[in-house]
Amino acid sequence: MYLEQFYIPKIAHLSYLLGGKECCAIVDPSRDVDLYLKAARKMGFKITHILETHLHADFISGHLELKEKTGAKIYFSALADGQFEHQSLKEGDRVNLDDISIEILDTPGHTPEHISYVVIDNSRGKDPVILFSGDTLFVGDVGRPDIFPEKAKELASKLYVSLAKLKELPDFCEVLPTHGAGSFCGKSIGANRWSTVGYEKKYNEILQINNQDKFITSLLKEMPPVPDYFKRCSNINRQGPELVKNLADLKPLKPEQFEGICQNNNVEIIDCRDYEAFGSQHILGSYGIDLRTNFPTFAGWIIPPEKKIFLIASNYQDVLEAVIWLRRVGLDNIIGFLEGGMSAWVESGFRTNHIGQVSSSEFNEIRSKKKINIIDVRMPSEYKTKHLKGAINIPFPDLRQEYTKLKEDDEYFLICSSGRRSILGISILEKKGFKKLINVSGGMTGLNNLGVKR
Repeated sequence: MYLEQFYIPKIAHLSYLLGGKECCAIVDPSRDVDLYLKAARKMGFKITHILETHLHADFISGHLELKEKTGAKIYFSALADGQFEHQSLKEGDRVNLDDISIEILDTPGHTPEHISYVVIDNSRGKDPVILFSGDTLFVGDVGRPDIFPEKAKELASKLYVSLAKLKELPDFCEVLPTHGAGSFCGKSIGANRWSTVGYEKKYNEILQINNQDKFITSLLKEMPPVPDYFKRCSNINRQGPELVKNLADLKPLKPEQFEGICQNNNVEIIDCRDYEAFGSQHILGSYGIDLRTNFPTFAGWIIPPEKKIFLIASNYQDVLEAVIWLRRVGLDNIIGFLEGGMSAWVESGFRTNHIGQVSSSEFNEIRSKKKINIIDVRMPSEYKTKHLKGAINIPFPDLRQEYTKLKEDDEYFLICSSGRRSILGISILEKKGFKKLINVSGGMTGLNNLGVKR
């Protein structure tokens, strides 16, 4: 038996190649499948199985891409209602891969249709050696059951039962989840990317709760917000994502052409340059989503999927990278990009907007001399851990609605941990007509390094 793990940062996605003698399976594949094709070719495997644990909410799956390129069979939960050719699975079913047996467990909770794969390497013994746990069991955490808020308690109850099943596996059985630290699919996933059943039984705090009611209460307490695109991705994965080869080619647009599309209400412009550059000059109405930050999550959260997307970047390589990230979260309607970037734009004489940016130390001096309005755009859990006195917490996605509680003529300093989310928050408020906005460059990290307590 051969095993290889693949990791995609930002969305903290983990996928796997499970190899037998000649054939292999890909578990929970990403949409950009070349990495699996290269890995299989290197090891001399033929990809024959595509195993999905559930309808992924935070990324577009590569099951149809892999099937189209390899002819492999897709395996899905019978409850997933997949709208494409596949083999339906339920608890008690078994999938064979050369001398490997893969047993199916129904493990609903994170999602209603979730299944887990228990791997037995028959060449060595009859004990389960690997658990592909999907988003049921993570390292130090479990899957969140509140993606569907109206079913949160029901799914949390089912998750409790599902985890009890997994705890019956041998202690030495490896736990291989579909996400690592940083994913919004859990509350506080550990940094390690694999574990064992025994270790999780002993050290995973939520697994220590042996009362179902207490488990549900503890699990649902202080969950992070659910990004907008989660339900969208689940539906896309159920229906079957469009093949990447069928998506529109990206068009380079000269400033004159780009200026014309800026007036279209059916268009969104994503400026993925560094937040410092966005602050210096940008096109009014564009979203400032720094490519260095959690670009796919923030874009998937903010950008309406029905809108046509145009990009501004520092170079062509960043354009291509942004396209890959956007497609990973189901934003396929990417039409073109500004050829030559902002340099070409300003050299053509077109107008730009700019915002004030102050360093953490300068910001600290300002607030020590006068009362100012501070908006902390971090998540509630971050704000609760430490925040500045007088700062109001409006997470950046909520500014789309909560801006109505602010006064358009007042001046606001926006802060996050670094300056990247706050610049996105500023671009959201700019689209709502706010003009007196200042970004705290360096954010809370800079203040902490200065020794500022509050």
